[in-house]
Amino acid sequence: MTTPRPGLALHGDGTSSRDAYFVSDSTGITAETLGNALLANFPAVTFRRHTVPFVDSVDGADNVAADIRAKRGDGEEPIIFTTVKSAQILAALADAGGVMIDLLGGHLRELETSLGSTASEQLGQFHGVGDMERYFARMRAVEYAIEHDDGQSMRALDIADVIIIAPSRCGKTPTTMYLALQYGLLVANYPLTDDDYPADGLPRTVAKYASKCFGLTTTPLRLSQVRHERRPDSTYSSLAQCTLEIRRAEDLYRRNRVPFLNSSTKSVEEMSAVIMQSMRLRS
Repeated sequence: MTTPRPGLALHGDGTSSRDAYFVSDSTGITAETLGNALLANFPAVTFRRHTVPFVDSVDGADNVAADIRAKRGDGEEPIIFTTVKSAQILAALADAGGVMIDLLGGHLRELETSLGSTASEQLGQFHGVGDMERYFARMRAVEYAIEHDDGQSMRALDIADVIIIAPSRCGKTPTTMYLALQYGLLVANYPLTDDDYPADGLPRTVAKYASKCFGLTTTPLRLSQVRHERRPDSTYSSLAQCTLEIRRAEDLYRRNRVPFLNSSTKSVEEMSAVIMQSMRLRS
């Protein structure tokens, strides 16, 4: 019989579970991103995730601590990932009795020592408006992405940082939006359809911007599954149709030396990183 480690609830099938809190004085995005990156290293444990943003007062922290203490009463020891900077709020959270992991604290102290300066306790600086020029650049990029989604507009393609091309439902839109919102890149995307074949070159709309193009592909089975959710039992979602479209798209990429990647097992974040590296878009 497997003996659970302290703080882990063991289920009948031998798996274990744990409550994980992501507590922030701002949006919680940083706490979630860093915390989940750490939790991903423990696939045998099922985590019940709770994101608590905008904890910007001791009273708010006391309420969170009360909820965490209730979870602890279930026989588990919750994990608390935090990016809160206020010492008073951190102290209130520490009273909850969970395992608290301060994702910023140690690094801030190291930077303070190195820079000879004290870190600001102003709330939410990383995900606030901050640099107005950068903020507005991201908003312009999102507007550009919306206008140029799925080939809706061909206006101003010459200023695009990248043009994502792929058959329908290969992940063009989420990748486009992520690159725009996260990095402020001007991204258009264009769907490859039956009308774009059997020509050897790229579709006329994007052909003159070949150096900006990046292709996405997937597996025929995965594409069929995704399309089936949208149009069940249709030619569009059939395995034969999906196989044909994927083969033609990959042939098109190779003939025209368009870099491409398979999106079937990659997250939006991973795909975006590959695109930025391949297209040399990293600053």
